[in-house]
Formats: sequence, C-alpha cells, structure tokens
Amino acid sequence: MADLTIGSIAPDFDLPRDGGGRVKLADFHGKPLVIFFYPKDDTSGCTTESLAFTALAEDFAKAGAAVIGMSPDSAACHDRFIKKHKLTVALAADEEKTTLEAYGVWKQKSMYGRSYMGVERTTFLIRGDGTVGTIWQKVKVAGHAEAVLAAAQNLTR
Repeated sequence: MADLTIGSIAPDFDLPRDGGGRVKLADFHGKPLVIFFYPKDDTSGCTTESLAFTALAEDFAKAGAAVIGMSPDSAACHDRFIKKHKLTVALAADEEKTTLEAYGVWKQKSMYGRSYMGVERTTFLIRGDGTVGTIWQKVKVAGHAEAVLAAAQNLTR
C-alpha cells in the first residue's frame, strides 16, 4: 500500500477504460490530471460524484486539467454507468486493483460490524510534471468537485 504525499511521484498506470481503449498516466504528461477514486458504479454517492465532475467538465477543460474516475468495476460496467447517467468523464477500470493499491485507496473498511476491502473515496490532483499536488481523503461528495476545480485552476494560474 502506498503512502503518497504532496510532491510524491504519481504511480503510473495503464488501464482499460470506458468505450474501449486504454488510459495511461503518460497520456497526461504536461497538464494537470484529476483522478477521483470511487467505490462502485451506479451507487448513490458515486453517481452524485460522477455527475458533479461531469457538470464541471468544461470548466476543468478551460483550466487545462483532465478528469478520470477510477473504480474496480469493469470497462463494460463503466459503459453502462456512463450511458445511464450521460456522464462525460473518462472512467478507468482497475479490476486487478493494482492502481488502487498503488495510490493507497484500496483499504479495509467496515459497515454494520462487517469488515471488507473496498475503495476509500479519494481524489488526487496530479501536476503536469507527474507529482502529486493535492490529495482529498475520505471525500464527502457535496461540494467536492467544486473544491477540486478551484485547486486545478490555481495550479494553472
């Protein structure tokens, strides 16, 4: 499990994505990248978060920042999620959980007295040089996408 901090080199990844094809960290070299890690497609909080990033997609683009959502769901599951909710953000599929582990977001969780492994909702803002600029841990969805946008805008000013 990673212990990433501000200034750490962001772990590389090369994963299947929605719509076919792959998405790699190297694809974004030279510009800011937002990666929001979320537990599961088409659940309440994850849908709200994905819709919030979609609503601000043009603002992120104007700030020069790309946005990717990532979960352990399959690319086919991502395709259904995008179609159902008309999402415009790219979604990466980490079914092997290697990237989730590299970023330190695959954690032991508990609910109703039961322990299990799952994604801790976390967002990383990666600078154009590939280093971690900002980390939001244990994200509360309300207002989160707006806070990430403000940080991305500050990086590019």
